[in-house]
Amino acid sequence: MGCSQKYCRQLGLRDRILTFPLMVAAVLTMLWRDVAGVRELSRMLAREGFLWCDRMKVSQQALSKRFLTFPEELFEQVFSEILPLLEEKWHSRNSRPLPESVQFTLTRFEKIWIADGSTLEALFKKLKSLENVPKGQLAGKIGVVVDLMTRLPVEIWFKENPKTNDTKFEEDLLKIVEASTLLLLDRGFYHFNFWQRLIDRKIHFITRLKKRAAIKVLEVFTEGHSLRDRRIRLGSGTQKTPYITLRLVEVKSGKVWHSYLTSVLEPEILPPYVVADLYGKRWRIEEAFNTVKRLLGLTALRARQKAGGRRLSSNCAKNTVKVLAISVPAKPI
Repeated sequence: MGCSQKYCRQLGLRDRILTFPLMVAAVLTMLWRDVAGVRELSRMLAREGFLWCDRMKVSQQALSKRFLTFPEELFEQVFSEILPLLEEKWHSRNSRPLPESVQFTLTRFEKIWIADGSTLEALFKKLKSLENVPKGQLAGKIGVVVDLMTRLPVEIWFKENPKTNDTKFEEDLLKIVEASTLLLLDRGFYHFNFWQRLIDRKIHFITRLKKRAAIKVLEVFTEGHSLRDRRIRLGSGTQKTPYITLRLVEVKSGKVWHSYLTSVLEPEILPPYVVADLYGKRWRIEEAFNTVKRLLGLTALRARQKAGGRRLSSNCAKNTVKVLAISVPAKPI
């Protein structure tokens, strides 16, 4: 955390009782111990301390003000500094073999990333500044990229508008993804121009086919009772939906056919059952979302100041999603 403290000084933030390490500990404590509000948090700090912080008497008002003004960039610094350490520890202690589909794919691609977006739940109206907010207003939208192998987050973005479409995270994703990466994409990224940009950069993907999509079959690789593997063309040739050549893999489970699209056109590079199995593991990111939403109880924080309450909710969402993401242990696949 040394680099973050240095950055803190660069921002002109003076040393004080409520230091940067203490604020990080405060956020983590609220999450893991489900602290109801700032008042209870200040009592805990005075009574027993938390994590690496000793007992200390701080008023509720001082702690509330500190949350309202604390720069979110510092939490981003923590996120950036800790991720490489967690990845290093994962490699050193991981003794369980990876699934065969993941092992096989990593011989063809350097990385397997999952990308998805999720809307944060409705705000609890416990802040005075939120009293006039319409009932059920959502807290924003997050976009997350997770490494399938380590289950650690690669990057997290936050948009205050909860109606933000997943496609708004496309440019962010393009800035961090490199060639020889395989992306597992939610259907929120169903955008032909975006797909073509990925392909042009030698970045490949797997996603789901939308219902009633018009396809033109160009080549049949496999046509069986429970498996179909074909090279197809999608699109109408317009600027919005240009023609794009992909591979359609369909696997029958019981009486249901599951359809997957991939930009990997050669079955020998990514066999059909590997495509289906890999996409099934995309649900790991949904599990991470559920964990974050279950533990992210910060919308219940109370603050006496009427002005700034909305900012408290927004900053809590941005800051703690990042800190929480690096705190959730990576379970085996």
